[in-house]
Amino acid sequence: MILGKHIIAELYGVDKQLISREEVVKEIMGKVIEEAKISVVGTLWKQFNPHGVTGVALVSESHISIHTWPEYELVNLDIFTCGDPEQASKAFESFLKYFKPKSYRRYILDRG
Repeated sequence: MILGKHIIAELYGVDKQLISREEVVKEIMGKVIEEAKISVVGTLWKQFNPHGVTGVALVSESHISIHTWPEYELVNLDIFTCGDPEQASKAFESFLKYFKPKSYRRYILDRG
């Protein structure tokens, strides 16, 4: 029995302007969550100095977290959704659309 889909990914070659400031990353995550039709319970964000962001969205289906390293043009994602497995896939595809990485590495786990 599969209870959820868990996607762990590293995005490489992401424009530093997209991942340096909390407000930009937060806006992108909001669009991703909306497009994937995921219900948010709450969020927590941390802006690092001089740049870089960590954010976690607690969602009714589980969680989405993001960690950025602008100095390396790197984004780490963790997307876990229970219920409809397509929500995690849609969220991942939306992150790719907005961040436009030059390459990525992704692991997909069926949980349960």
